[in-house]
Amino acid sequence: MATPESKVKAKCTELLKAVGVYYFFPVANGMGRAGIPDIICCANGKFLAIECKAGKGKTTALQDRELAAIRAASGVALVINEDNLTLLGETIKEMLS
Repeated sequence: MATPESKVKAKCTELLKAVGVYYFFPVANGMGRAGIPDIICCANGKFLAIECKAGKGKTTALQDRELAAIRAASGVALVINEDNLTLLGETIKEMLS
């Protein structure tokens, strides 16, 4: 059975695939950095990171640090849940225009 967060991830990837955005899920195997967002994307040459949460799920301090670092480097970093999927669609549309 799919978890609520995996359902959000599936909806995000569905959106990304529909418009041809390159994306991947970083492997969390102990060799990477803690707090890396769930989905890393490139849309029209622009960096996009997506942290997926379900319900009222909150980001951790490590995730907040990574999202802030991405934004400081002029990348786009979003926290997406079931209620704000339209934000992802709008952001992608802007990045592709």
